[in-house]
Amino acid sequence: MEVSEKEKHPTAMKEEGNTLFKAGDMQGAACCYTKALKLSDSRAETAVLYRNRSACYLKLEEFNKAEADASKALDTDPGDVKARFRRAQAFHKLARLDQAFMDAQKCAQLEPKNKAFQDLLRQLGAQIQQKSVQLNSTDARVQQMFSLLLDASAGDSDRQKAAQNLVVLSREDAGAEQIFRNDGVKLIQKLLQSKQEDIVLSALRTLVGLCTGHQSRTMAIVNELGMEQLCAVMGSGVSAVSLAACHLLQVMFEALTEGMNKEIRGKDEAILPEPSKELRSMLRHLLEMMSASSVSGQGRDSAINLLVKQVPRKSLKNPDNSVTLWVIDQGLKKILDVAGTVPELSEGIPLTDNSHMSCSVLLNKLYDDLKSDKERENFNKLCEEYVQQHFSRPGLESKLRAIQTVSVLLQGPSEVGNRTMEMSGMMDAVISLCASEDVTHQQVAVEALIHAAGKAKRASFITANGVALLKDLYKKSENDRIRVRALVGLCKLGSAGGTDFSMKQFAEGSTLKLAKQCRKWLCNEALPATSRRWSVEGLAYLTFDADVKEDLVEDKNALLGMFELAKSEDKTVLFAVGSTLVNCTNSYDAEKPDPQMVELAKYAKQHVPEEHPKDASSYVEKRLVKLLEAGVVSALVCMVKNESPALTEACRECISRVFLAVVERQEDRGTVVAQGGGKALIPLASDNTDVGKIKAAQALAKITITSNPEIAFPGERIYEMVRPLVSLLSLECTLLQNFEALMALTNLAGISERLRQKIIKEKAVPKIEGYMFEEHELVRASATECMCNLVLSTEVQKLYLATGSDRLKLLVLYSGEEDERLRKAAAGTLAMLTAEQPELCARIPGTTTHWLEIVQALLLSEISDLRHRGVVIVHNMMQAEKSLAETLIESEALEILSVLAKGGEGMSEPVSKIAQNCLDKAIEYNIIMSRDGKGKSKEPEP
Repeated sequence: MEVSEKEKHPTAMKEEGNTLFKAGDMQGAACCYTKALKLSDSRAETAVLYRNRSACYLKLEEFNKAEADASKALDTDPGDVKARFRRAQAFHKLARLDQAFMDAQKCAQLEPKNKAFQDLLRQLGAQIQQKSVQLNSTDARVQQMFSLLLDASAGDSDRQKAAQNLVVLSREDAGAEQIFRNDGVKLIQKLLQSKQEDIVLSALRTLVGLCTGHQSRTMAIVNELGMEQLCAVMGSGVSAVSLAACHLLQVMFEALTEGMNKEIRGKDEAILPEPSKELRSMLRHLLEMMSASSVSGQGRDSAINLLVKQVPRKSLKNPDNSVTLWVIDQGLKKILDVAGTVPELSEGIPLTDNSHMSCSVLLNKLYDDLKSDKERENFNKLCEEYVQQHFSRPGLESKLRAIQTVSVLLQGPSEVGNRTMEMSGMMDAVISLCASEDVTHQQVAVEALIHAAGKAKRASFITANGVALLKDLYKKSENDRIRVRALVGLCKLGSAGGTDFSMKQFAEGSTLKLAKQCRKWLCNEALPATSRRWSVEGLAYLTFDADVKEDLVEDKNALLGMFELAKSEDKTVLFAVGSTLVNCTNSYDAEKPDPQMVELAKYAKQHVPEEHPKDASSYVEKRLVKLLEAGVVSALVCMVKNESPALTEACRECISRVFLAVVERQEDRGTVVAQGGGKALIPLASDNTDVGKIKAAQALAKITITSNPEIAFPGERIYEMVRPLVSLLSLECTLLQNFEALMALTNLAGISERLRQKIIKEKAVPKIEGYMFEEHELVRASATECMCNLVLSTEVQKLYLATGSDRLKLLVLYSGEEDERLRKAAAGTLAMLTAEQPELCARIPGTTTHWLEIVQALLLSEISDLRHRGVVIVHNMMQAEKSLAETLIESEALEILSVLAKGGEGMSEPVSKIAQNCLDKAIEYNIIMSRDGKGKSKEPEP
């Protein structure tokens, strides 16, 4: 009842917020002030609450919110000097120097003797002056570049150099502003029309500099240049230009969407309209690129890639999927036009080898972003109508377009693909076209048949009706394009039993023969890359069989061929390579059945899955060694670097699984790091499926435990490690994952204060404290070790200083536990805390009646590390208060300290020295007498 009454009173909530603020709990304090604001009806009290919450946001580095709250406090009381100073600090951190200077100047006028106000004013004045000088020098450099670029008589090399210098200037805030203000966009527009590739690339990169993180400039540039011109540049047949334009549009999308998501906008941006008009215009032009014949294949792939990244919601927690619905309404038919294009048939729109796969990914993303059955049914209906429209038209070309569309849908939203494949006459047409004498017809039909064999029901149908046909094509076709696809169809059907050794579709040895042919084609460099890619698809299915895995890893040429494809321009091979490697490393999830349930199943004559003998851990370990020797890490790193839609979340998950497998052995982790594996794992831990994120984070944890993190993750990369590791401190993760994350965070926390602050900012401390109560002794000890390193930070020390918690009591009790590792960690934490915060020493006797026994047990321990920690704790307590020294000296501690101070065999010098310091302190307090008679014995005071 008392708590509810307290929560109803704003003053009580404000006082609680003040207490939490003093204890260093900024998040909790801000929460209390927010509750108080909802309850308060006093303008004066509201102003104070806003001012206090602004201070919390400053500490939490949420500077936009800090500025907003300080401004609200000043709206009520313009003379509130504290609120004005906090707003000045927020403006300073937001790089709004002029506004910060005005507020700081006002503060200094109100309180001229306030040193903090004067210091900030001087700092701001120096920064503004420096910025002014920089702007003037930058302006001259910009004008010089413009003159060279506009001078028709200037040489090509001079103009190229000027264009490159413009790119460098655009990456500086001052340079970007000067280029923009001096009509630089009009000049860049002229450069985009240049026939020199280097000039066009420099123009695009300059625009990237102007747009990065700046909403207002981006809106102006989109309106001035026009999306037609930007899309035309992206649709260029020059690969480098197309990719650079794609990157520019990506930066523009990010600048516009981030601007919309900001809760508080800057002064300049506040007067601008929402950029939704520009965003819709950009999306409309990208959709128009889908079916435009003037757009190159690379440009079309770039447009699809942008749609994949920008259209679906970033989080399903966001209820608004209106952009996806708009794209489906306006552009689904255009996307299906790309999906249904068969380049070999006629003079259709240009495609690359990646276009169909990219289309599948986009369609799948759109379908997954739908919220209701009604929305999904509409998507299904539109796709069925499109396929039916082409399938019912006279002429073979239309039917092939319909089948090709179905094939793309089966690789993307498979539910939609299955429904279209079940349309009347579709499967019959596919089967009959497989027997066509035209290679293109056969190719389209066989690919559709392969993709249709995804579900067990349909696989059984095709096994009964299509296997003979596929075998016939494989044996008799004179075209390797058809043979390799027929082979993949057979591989897929032959692997229908998965890893279950007892469920095989084909006769003994058939899968090994199929795999041998796949490896043969994979090593044949005379074959086109697309045909070799299909052989990897075959292995992705066949490597469910452990015999096939063993043969593959023994064939180094086949492995090298597969890794070469993984690094190639053909991105459609990524998932096949990832799946093959997951199978070879056994890094898929395989739960072992309960032995009792197995016996019951056998008794009931039900099927029981059987593991292949060569899937045992000893075989898997040998396969991992072979893969590492063949260069699997460099292949995985190259796969992660790809920006293609083909690098789907499912593909990323496969790569994460393989990385986790290859770092399992401690001796292999150095090799993985040396070949770039550590760097590649960081993005995998943030952009992945939920399972993939955990696998990547666990791999990072394993590396961090056994390697020097500063070498494995140099520079700023080490700070990017913290969030993935903290994500493993979750009940959804296994105890092993919790344990490894705690071990890794312990290593990081021991490196620097900046890393400790990063761990604190990621809200890891409450989670680590939770694991200090874990039943499993290793997890409990590792959490305490992590806390031992974190207490070097003042913010964590303040948590132990806060009254009303049992944090200190837990450390004292753990210092007396039997578990040696836990005792070391707890006693170490206690030793550091009592050294840094002497006032904690006086609280130790109040934690438990057994505290003296625990301290004495540490002093008497046979383990030197525990003795050392114990004597440091005693020394800190004696230094803190005379009464504590008297209590300790009156106990058996005096005798123990005397023995320790003498040193001798098995006694470390630091322990003896600190023990002697304790005795010296007792003499100084006149508690005991020295040998020369100084000091005196004294009865303890009442």
